[in-house]
Amino acid sequence: MSDCGMANTGGEALVKLLENYGVDTVFGIPGVHTLELYRGLPHTEIRHILTRHEQGAGFMADGYARVSGKPGVCFLITGPGLTNAATAIGQAYSDSIPMLVITSVNETPTLGKGLGRLHETKDQRAISAPLTAFSATAMSPEELPGLIARAFAVFNSERPRPVHIEVPMDVLAAPVAYDWTNSVAVSAKRPPACAADIEQAVRLLAAAKRPMMIAGGGALEAAAEIRTLAEAVNAPLFTSIAGKGILPPGHPLSGGATLCVSPAWDYVVDADVVLAIGTELAETDFWRDSLPINGQLIRIDIDSTKMNDLYPAALPMVADSYQAALALLEEWGERTSNVEPAWLERLQQLPGQVRAGHEPLQQLHQRVLESIAEGLPEHTVVATDMTQIAYTGNYVFDSRAPRKWLHPTGYGTLGYGLPAGIGAKVAAPEQPALVIAGDGGFLYTVQELATAVEEIQSALVVLVYNNASLGQIRDDMLARDIELVGVSPRNPDFTGLAQAFGCVVYQPQSLAELRNDLTEAFGFAGVSFIEVDAAQVTR
Repeated sequence: MSDCGMANTGGEALVKLLENYGVDTVFGIPGVHTLELYRGLPHTEIRHILTRHEQGAGFMADGYARVSGKPGVCFLITGPGLTNAATAIGQAYSDSIPMLVITSVNETPTLGKGLGRLHETKDQRAISAPLTAFSATAMSPEELPGLIARAFAVFNSERPRPVHIEVPMDVLAAPVAYDWTNSVAVSAKRPPACAADIEQAVRLLAAAKRPMMIAGGGALEAAAEIRTLAEAVNAPLFTSIAGKGILPPGHPLSGGATLCVSPAWDYVVDADVVLAIGTELAETDFWRDSLPINGQLIRIDIDSTKMNDLYPAALPMVADSYQAALALLEEWGERTSNVEPAWLERLQQLPGQVRAGHEPLQQLHQRVLESIAEGLPEHTVVATDMTQIAYTGNYVFDSRAPRKWLHPTGYGTLGYGLPAGIGAKVAAPEQPALVIAGDGGFLYTVQELATAVEEIQSALVVLVYNNASLGQIRDDMLARDIELVGVSPRNPDFTGLAQAFGCVVYQPQSLAELRNDLTEAFGFAGVSFIEVDAAQVTR
């Protein structure tokens, strides 16, 4: 920095600009190609979280964004830094998570020439373009303010998705022509719904005898308004996995996140009006190609492409979920509901029907998850991996509020749970956090235990549910009469491994011990590790 406080280089100015946009944390690993990007960090209030792999940096940024509602930010090196993080970027893209990925790239005169430079790829942006809202190269320091403004416009005004901005090494080191670090652009607001559409939607809802609502991750900021609307219309409210917690458990109108099991599908069949707000209605949300929607569909989404997918809407609205929900409430006014009492009575039978439909494996998971729930403090954030017990938890584990259940729904990547839980803790250190991972997925990103122990000074509990197999794939092979191959790995000594990283460890032998161990672990200001032996703990 110069004596007058002006950033000297493109890298220094970029970091200061990010701070002025409200960025308080970046996840990454410094490398020889990002040295000039790191030069400016000590002169800001931005916290740098050293990860042990770039994929972990991406997943941490994802977890941070899901809990905070702000974009997660990564600093990555040219080439392998980006390719290592590509899976995490793809996950964020699939689940509409705001993420800003800043990478270096080789010097401007060498780009695209195949000179065999360190970390060189033929076209780095071609790697990230399909995984992002946009990918761009800053060819001079003065292009950076416009690109960052464009990124935050995606986060604040559109369907939030990752953005990749690459900066050549010579641009990072180049002197800035003027001080543009305060060039913070104001983003446009997301669009409100058309007044005529709001009136028509209310007419449909007021006439409905069997209405229902489906809310997704795009509706999290409208949770209070959606709850009030459901109560006014007397409409049962279901959520996608990303929308868990929009309606609190035990609410008489709550259908939970149960649209992935057949009793809830049967409920959808008979609805005469369905209001879907902030949800893709995707196969990965409901584990079937499409929901059996027969009634009139009111579709509210910020993404116009959702209006012409698998579900032709009787009333499509491209609008912000919060503004639309608020407008619907205002238009509803003093109207009274026309809902059949039997429709609501049927909803009360749904939890029993879901539980009665459990296979033995889901019954086992339910017992374990109930024991886990009993040991959790209030407001605990749960970050889960792609593992069978989490699949059951997606629809049976209660979330008391939004942003409390993190799951890699759309892309379905293994290794998500641990780094996402770390990112969640960084975003909200005062909130207890629990990671639930399977033995297979845990080993994808186990090295991030080092980051957790180094960075976390409040309760983070990492629970590995060890069934000594790639359980879902094993079961799928058996169901298709395929001879088992590659689904019974030899696991390490998990508790010994966790101790080596510096965790406090537990190995409960019963569900009662699991509850007690969780209570003790959440009393510790640091990282605890619990191995649950699936064959042992429920005997």
